[in-house]
Amino acid sequence: MEKKEKQAVWLYPRTKELMVDHLKAANATSQSDFIEKAIRFYSGYLDCNSGTATEYLAHVLTSIIDGIVKGSEYRINRGLFKLAVESAMQSHIIAAVNDVDDETIDDLRGMCVDEVAHINGVINFERAYDYQKGDDDDE
Repeated sequence: MEKKEKQAVWLYPRTKELMVDHLKAANATSQSDFIEKAIRFYSGYLDCNSGTATEYLAHVLTSIIDGIVKGSEYRINRGLFKLAVESAMQSHIIAAVNDVDDETIDDLRGMCVDEVAHINGVINFERAYDYQKGDDDDE
């Protein structure tokens, strides 16, 4: 294992400020760690035309894809949570104003599972309204 050596580094105040501002984003434990990562990153960038490019690109692509997936996961989970809250509110409101027996609920659940599977999850209120009022045209 290599032993680190102390180096003197001269930086403009604005460059040091950029480094300090980005320590967390770089997942760096210290300013020295940040500089080490920056040098390795830039060296990999410069070596893109050499045989070491695959090592650099694999790491960079993994980081990029990981960031995209995590961002997408967060947005999807947030949207699903909001949708679940709205659905729960609707269920409670409907249950509060209607007297529906267990058999009807089971039949309705089965019908809705079949319908959602048939329409690939694209729910249409007007179509449900027409069905409930007896105006179903089976388009």
